[in-house]
Amino acid sequence: MRSWVISAGSSTLEGMRIVEAATPEPAAGEVLIRIHACSLNYRDQAIVTGNYFGGRVQTDQVPLSDGAGVVEAVGAGVTRFAVGDRVAGLFFQNWYDGLPSAHAGPALGATGAKGMLTDYVTLPERGVTKIAESLSFEEASTLPCAGVTAWNALMEGPRPTRPGDTVLVLGTGGVSLLALQIAKAAGATVIATSSSDEKLDRVKALGATHGINYKAVEAWGTEAAKLAGRGGVDHVVEVGGVGTLAQSIQAVGFAGEVSLIGVLTREGDTNPHGLMMKGAALRGIFVGNGVMAERLNACIDASGFKPVVDRVFAFEDAIEAYRYQASSALFGKTVIRI
Repeated sequence: MRSWVISAGSSTLEGMRIVEAATPEPAAGEVLIRIHACSLNYRDQAIVTGNYFGGRVQTDQVPLSDGAGVVEAVGAGVTRFAVGDRVAGLFFQNWYDGLPSAHAGPALGATGAKGMLTDYVTLPERGVTKIAESLSFEEASTLPCAGVTAWNALMEGPRPTRPGDTVLVLGTGGVSLLALQIAKAAGATVIATSSSDEKLDRVKALGATHGINYKAVEAWGTEAAKLAGRGGVDHVVEVGGVGTLAQSIQAVGFAGEVSLIGVLTREGDTNPHGLMMKGAALRGIFVGNGVMAERLNACIDASGFKPVVDRVFAFEDAIEAYRYQASSALFGKTVIRI
């Protein structure tokens, strides 16, 4: 079988290469998955450049956390899956249910874990979930990291999104567009930001009611609060990091929630006192668990929305997929078909 690997010590895309190896056999409690499609996340850029937790990979590493395919074989004792099931890996291999803990890892695609950019992979059955019946493999591959993150942010907190709520999403990457679609399925009104008017037109076509060009409107957080009414938005899907957090705090309304997800910016105001007078909350989101993935897939089958796949690349063109995913042209998710 073929696998892409990041060479030990690499910090550039040029350190990635395809290797050949024997197809693995599933051990007891494992399933063998024939991967059909993978998707890229911002995290994957950090891993390949050595900017993720722990720095550069110290041993050859198969990348990517997000992949979907078909169960080809099952090991002894497997009860949750059968040959032929359409499945995806879970981001965290040891976090199927319950609250976050220090024992949730390993997270696929990084040091100490298997990766999904390969023809075949074996995973423990607790680290696998069935995919939505209504999705293609390409669409389903977008969900394990970005989709579960968006679902956790909007539907799993102390105040899940309800009809009539207002949700603010930042930018037009994978998490933000999936959050838009989940919010619409929940009956919420969506406000979206972008630096591109053309992209704002596209998010409105997906269901956003309002768009704010943050290059044209410097105080976009205040503008979002004004558009939402009632003192501000109910949920902010905060993917920007410290450079956007202050504006997100301006946007959130009374008893609202800012879901802290992203690290795209590294400098800015992180003073949380703006939350105090509103009784608002800041909740950290680091993807989610297997039950959340199941609920997300059920929601997709019930509501019928399709994740936005921007471009699909061939397996051999994985490096070009990385380059595109890191470009300003990105709208939604970049997928690699295997």
